[in-house]
Amino acid sequence: MVATPIGNLEDITLRALRVLREVDLVAAEDTRTTRKLLAHFGIRVTLLSYNQHNAHHRLPRILQTLSQADVALVSDAGVPLVSDPGHELVREASRQGFRTVPVPGPSAVTAAVAAAGMPADAFYFLGFLPRVQKDRLGELRAVAPLRQTLVAFEAPHRLRVSLGDMLAALGDRQVAVCRELTKVYEEVFRGCVSEALVHFQQPRGEFVLVISGAAVSSGEGDVAWDVVRQELAALKANGYSRRDAVARVTAIHSISRRDAYHLWLEVSRG
Repeated sequence: MVATPIGNLEDITLRALRVLREVDLVAAEDTRTTRKLLAHFGIRVTLLSYNQHNAHHRLPRILQTLSQADVALVSDAGVPLVSDPGHELVREASRQGFRTVPVPGPSAVTAAVAAAGMPADAFYFLGFLPRVQKDRLGELRAVAPLRQTLVAFEAPHRLRVSLGDMLAALGDRQVAVCRELTKVYEEVFRGCVSEALVHFQQPRGEFVLVISGAAVSSGEGDVAWDVVRQELAALKANGYSRRDAVARVTAIHSISRRDAYHLWLEVSRG
């Protein structure tokens, strides 16, 4: 399992280059992406596509090759199996007695955590957030009580809606939005979720989100009214209707719709 660069090709390790030169077969998530990487370093080796769509079909051939030679598993970028296909291959190869060896290297997860400036002694990795809003909100609400730093991947066309759902489910927490890590247009935006919504009007590139964990509550059943006001103000500033904003805050705080409505009126009056 060979980690490959997440952007800057200089991040590949000497060990990774040696392994890719020595194996007889490279199983790649996308052979077009991997072919460019191999060509850049002058490596000629047999490539075989191995992804979520053909994993079952490709598995026997890869295992057959393993009985006679070494195989490298790579994803498009970063560490294989981290939000990428491959665990079935590793599991089955291990079950059949083949040695499975990680070749560590670049990782978008650890790069983002390092750049975020948040506690990293423990963090919770969410992978890619669900595409359907109902499922996404459900997952965010489930992790809302966690005090660990949260880390998630997101696509550019869903970034703004996901930030809006974070605002509703988690509150206006601190966030580091890491864009195009190690690439030419690398950017790390640090601020609160509502500020990130204002900043990323037309998102482009690949994103890793690092979100602060839940704060310690002041007491069982207490409602942080200032936090609710801030969330409503942020939702209003980002174009949410009164109905949608009230529905969002009542879904995550122990307050009535009536109280939420009165807070909305306070916020609207400035």
